[in-house]
Amino acid sequence: MGYNKENYKRIRAEYETKTFRAQAEADARREELYGAIPALRELDRRLSTFGLRIMNEAIKGGNTARDIAALREENERIRAERAELLRRHGYPADYSEPQYECEACRDTGYVGIKMCRCMRQRLTEAGMESSGLSGLMKKQSFENFSLDYYKSNPEDYRRMCHNFATVEQYAKNFTIENGKPMPESMLFLGGTGLGKTHLSTSVARVVIERGYDVFYNSAVGMISDFECRRFGNGLAQSDGDNTERYTECDLLIIDDLGTEVSNQFTLSCLYHVLNTRLNLQKPTIISTNLTSTELRKIYNDRITSRLIGEYRVIAFYGVDIRKQKIQ
Repeated sequence: MGYNKENYKRIRAEYETKTFRAQAEADARREELYGAIPALRELDRRLSTFGLRIMNEAIKGGNTARDIAALREENERIRAERAELLRRHGYPADYSEPQYECEACRDTGYVGIKMCRCMRQRLTEAGMESSGLSGLMKKQSFENFSLDYYKSNPEDYRRMCHNFATVEQYAKNFTIENGKPMPESMLFLGGTGLGKTHLSTSVARVVIERGYDVFYNSAVGMISDFECRRFGNGLAQSDGDNTERYTECDLLIIDDLGTEVSNQFTLSCLYHVLNTRLNLQKPTIISTNLTSTELRKIYNDRITSRLIGEYRVIAFYGVDIRKQKIQ
């Protein structure tokens, strides 16, 4: 899996803190009990010796099974006595035990060598937060993408049904593993309000849930990040130097290509990102309101040859959905 490295590092630290906190709180409650019920300390001391006593019996040989069974019966009897002592003083039997948020992994993040579901969920949430799409993902998904808006034109509806199925399958099958073909890059072409951003967001949600690092930004935001790194002009739409994420993330989504100011610097930045990711065999999804002809007019051959030649072009059809909603 390709979880964002910073997210993984931060969340591993969160889990270490949770485990330590649960154990420290349990220790504090145990000391509280010893103050309130002095006899409890001796019972806990006796319970703590059973592991060593069982090991010694196993080493000695003789009637090992019988002796170990007797020790276990004694252990259970003392545990029952302890629980009854706590109950009489108004405490639950597990009062001095660590109270973990997740009992499956005991707040370690792992069950054996497998990542626990709770940690996987936390990484997914962090991935959504750091993707740049957290707000949109609360509202947009494959489940609420309605094809009804395209039904006024049967041909548009047929094409968009095919596009939807293609993109949904792409997201569900997204896999980056050695020995497997890399997911292809896609170029979403079409006018405003035809669902390009909605489907991009839907892909991002599923891919993040599959455990991969996704990064989203508009073309304007991406160029601002590179300007900030080079010129220090404070125009970046995100904190710090984010430019490495554009080439290192598992899936990059660039929205609204063509809205950025076109000059030698922006063309250089765009070419750097596209070419680097192609060389690294890392997929990218780009959406634009421009036609293929308009793309060729604005961008040089080095860029358009990659967009048109290396990307799978998904053409969007229909009538602006925003306008349909207010009619």
